[in-house]
Amino acid sequence: MPKYARMKTQVPGPRSREILELMQRYVPRAMTPHVPAVIARASGAIVEDVDGNQFIDFSGGIGVVNVGHAPPEVVDAVTEQTRRFLHTDFTVVPYEPYVRLAERLARQAPGGPWKVAFFNSGAEAVENAVKLARYATGRAGVIALEGAFHGRTYMAMTLTSKVKPYKERFGPFVPEVYRVPAPYCYRCPLGLRYPDCGLACVESMKRALVTTVAPEAVAAVIVEPVQGEGGFVVPPPEYLPAVRELTARHDILLIVDEIQTGFGRTGRFFAVEHFGVRPDVLTVGKSLAAGLPLSGVIARAELYDRLGESVVGGTFVGNPVACAAGLAVLDIFERQQLVERASRLGELIRQRMMAMQERFAIIGDVRGLGAMMAMELVRDRSTKEPADVETSRILKRCFEQGLIAVKAGIYGNVIRMLVPLVIEEEQLLEGLAILEQAIAQEIRA
Repeated sequence: MPKYARMKTQVPGPRSREILELMQRYVPRAMTPHVPAVIARASGAIVEDVDGNQFIDFSGGIGVVNVGHAPPEVVDAVTEQTRRFLHTDFTVVPYEPYVRLAERLARQAPGGPWKVAFFNSGAEAVENAVKLARYATGRAGVIALEGAFHGRTYMAMTLTSKVKPYKERFGPFVPEVYRVPAPYCYRCPLGLRYPDCGLACVESMKRALVTTVAPEAVAAVIVEPVQGEGGFVVPPPEYLPAVRELTARHDILLIVDEIQTGFGRTGRFFAVEHFGVRPDVLTVGKSLAAGLPLSGVIARAELYDRLGESVVGGTFVGNPVACAAGLAVLDIFERQQLVERASRLGELIRQRMMAMQERFAIIGDVRGLGAMMAMELVRDRSTKEPADVETSRILKRCFEQGLIAVKAGIYGNVIRMLVPLVIEEEQLLEGLAILEQAIAQEIRA
């Protein structure tokens, strides 16, 4: 008998249907939600809809609520800040929460010395990281990877790899962006097998600096230490150090996009720490403020010092309420030791997924770091034909049984885990049982 996933009605229930009918009338279809149920409240890893159905949340708002839904410490900090003031525009009248949060992130990031600027969304952080790189180097070119996701504004969308649904019919895109193969070992775009490949993906980047764009024209290489939307693709351990060596040789900046991987998701505060690499720029967002819109660009201080006054900014960037939430998030991480907890949760998820892989031939690959785990579904393990339709049906069965889970991958056939890091182990295991049952139902169908 499920303890946490409690379904009182079919999904959607009558109250959700009423609201969703209004949504169809007044909200663009382009914003169609993944789960056809309207949230009423949430706490920790549990979401309740307006019909009283209770779900275990494995999506975490796409990696936003690492500290859980509505943690009391964040709610209290936000409430207190709203009593003080809501807005000034930091570049008009500065405020302490912004400065204190910048200080703590600068101390947290590997390497340095760092300075930090805040923005609203992950895409804004990426845009400003590129602006900084171009300004600091005097170069225009940016190299991105196949399978990358960096956002939906124009520079960020240009850097993003997947065409549908993100880029189709939105061109032309921003110039001077160059694409190279990603270290996607399960589906090596070069048809090779790691470790016998000799890191051919790095060799492809080297070749691009000869055949596609001159290194002295490249401002930055931007990478996710683990590709998120691309399918939780974990590079070989030698990959990022080799890219770092290549970029350093040509005075190219290395931008590491930690918007989804950061804040403990992989068992390190920043995922790049797994690889022993010191980037020039880090972008952060998502779980930075537990659901409030806040992102940041952490960059080497001397890069920021090259900028003139008022070169970056924006009316709402680094909002004081969101910064107060960010400080509370860092307190929760320290007090609850969530980075270490992510490693423990990840091991539980990995063990259960590996057991599912032994049971179900549809699971072609299990991969991830820490609690950032995923499994890729295929119709045939030898051909690796993506099981995209089956993946969607499995996820539909999941939320009908009280589990919210989401997919990823260039073929839409990867089930990814973005559980809140505060999830109780009993809740995690119940959710994994629902997922396993949904896969079994798909196999029998």
